[in-house]
Amino acid sequence: YKSSGVNRIPDVLFVIFKAAIVGFILFGSYIFILRMQEDISRLFIGFTFFAAALLISLEKIALLYIVKVLAAKDKSFKSALIAFRRILIVGTGKRTKTFIKLVENNPGWGIKIIGLVDMDPTRKGEIISGYEVIGTLDDMPDIIHTEIVDEVVFIVPRSWLNKIEDVLLYCENAGLKVHIAVNLFDLKFSRAKQTDLQGFPLLVFESAPEKLGHLFIKRLFDFLASGAALVLLAPAFAVITILIKTTSEGPVFFKQLRCGLYGRKFMFYKFRTMVIDAESRLKDLLKYNEMGGPVFKMANDPRVTKTGRWLRKFSLDELPQLWNVFKGDMSLVGPRPPLTSEVENYDNWQRRRLSMRPGITCLWQASGRNKITDFKEWMRLDLEYIDNWSLWLDFKILFKTIPVVLFGVGAK
Repeated sequence: YKSSGVNRIPDVLFVIFKAAIVGFILFGSYIFILRMQEDISRLFIGFTFFAAALLISLEKIALLYIVKVLAAKDKSFKSALIAFRRILIVGTGKRTKTFIKLVENNPGWGIKIIGLVDMDPTRKGEIISGYEVIGTLDDMPDIIHTEIVDEVVFIVPRSWLNKIEDVLLYCENAGLKVHIAVNLFDLKFSRAKQTDLQGFPLLVFESAPEKLGHLFIKRLFDFLASGAALVLLAPAFAVITILIKTTSEGPVFFKQLRCGLYGRKFMFYKFRTMVIDAESRLKDLLKYNEMGGPVFKMANDPRVTKTGRWLRKFSLDELPQLWNVFKGDMSLVGPRPPLTSEVENYDNWQRRRLSMRPGITCLWQASGRNKITDFKEWMRLDLEYIDNWSLWLDFKILFKTIPVVLFGVGAK
């Protein structure tokens, strides 16, 4: 449901003052760039934006009060100043009760519930969440004719879907707007939304972040930041290259096939920190694994070179992954990219961590890296990141990673 233009007061004030602050910063920057400080003072700009925010807030608060007063007077949308909608709800279950509570907590939606409809005739007259069951599906034509009904909301179980088609057609012919609740499945993470593919309607369930604009900003920041870092850190790359070549045999870079977004395979790069035959010696060290699950972690791994140990302590071995970020295989922040062999041994719920582009750092990295030895805890942190992702969270993780890297916290 779309709001009638009014929401809860705290939400309104937050949006207004956030817009005022952003406007002040942008306009102030514009004045500074054009060197117009002598003509327009910062105090005047600040007062103007504050006054505008205050007046808009008062207008929204007054509008919300009017909505509440009119909502209490049971007016139809044709006679009220604000478009109140009288709705008939089909369904009486737990989801219906949740919907009723949602409507009552949002008077700004302008919704008046006139009653409920159920398939069971014996429930007629029953009161559910303060509203009466006024009929059955068979009674709906009479209800629509005798009551003022603007819209019909179907909140029915899956078993009813093949039984409401005739009623849906009747509502369509009567010109009524019809809504069908799509939370038909008890999904724990996915969010349902309706989309349209050139006239072909689709019901979409998404468990990964869906803010395309924010994801674009994330990718743009990754591209620009990694590109700049590759240029600025070129001298450090040269020094590390010399250190690796002069202290151990083998190539400078370690390359490995890893899994990225939704299992896409890509070539992963690091500065080599182990001896050449490290992979072949792994089977002899599996009994010392300190991490549960399909991941191998070991303190004082004998395969690590002296230079490699120093590089690992300060995460300098990860610098070549800036190239992966620049190409788009990875992000600066995201779940660490797993080995293909690790993914093959994932439990089904663990595969959800692949729904976000892998990163150089993440909640696990910022929380102390290898101090976490429980694989399930590692997975939990990755899924917590995905479920709560935002641009602000990415920046917080980046800032938290800085001291972890500088002081070598949790390095092995």
